[in-house]
Amino acid sequence: MTDSNRITLYYSPQSRATGTRVLLEELGAPYDLHVLNMKAGEQRQPAYLAINPLGKVPAIRHGDALVTEQVAITIHLADLFPQAGLTPALNDPLRGPYLRWIAYYGSSFEPALIDKFMQREPAPITQSPYADYDTMLGALEAQLSKGPYLLGERMTAADVLWGVAFSWTMMFGIVPKKDVFVRYAERMTARPAFQRINAADDEMAAQHAKAVGG
Repeated sequence: MTDSNRITLYYSPQSRATGTRVLLEELGAPYDLHVLNMKAGEQRQPAYLAINPLGKVPAIRHGDALVTEQVAITIHLADLFPQAGLTPALNDPLRGPYLRWIAYYGSSFEPALIDKFMQREPAPITQSPYADYDTMLGALEAQLSKGPYLLGERMTAADVLWGVAFSWTMMFGIVPKKDVFVRYAERMTARPAFQRINAADDEMAAQHAKAVGG
């Protein structure tokens, strides 16, 4: 790999950026961390708002390209390192379903999750981006029941995104611990890449808390 292939990941531990770092590890991609202490509010400072005006992580820089949004980052990174085998090729019949389930995360799952977490009344089903919570989650349950991965026997970058998501949403009780979700999350979080990053996150989060006197 040349320096032109190095990725800069704007990162904070125990955040949505964790999944992106796990994906970089799974891809064998060369990367550097630009760490933000979110406990100290560094993500709201002008320097980072120039990177992502929303003040959210992850974001990545690859050469002159700056990419935000977890869904876009997942697709971009997996395509950038196809030798890892985590992205179906453009002419692969699985490419469409792969994109479908990655997009589903941002367009349906996250909005439904936030409404549920905040105990907000969802929009009427005809205006809601996710129909209703049970329908949204039922579609995922039906797809994962075909397992062991989202696309059947083949693991893709989509599974890294979803495996991490199910792990933390079940931990906080937002997603019910149904057998199919638990088995799927355990399968993904047992992988060495997740184990490495999870341990590193614990240490980094403790350092950040100490830095702000927490």
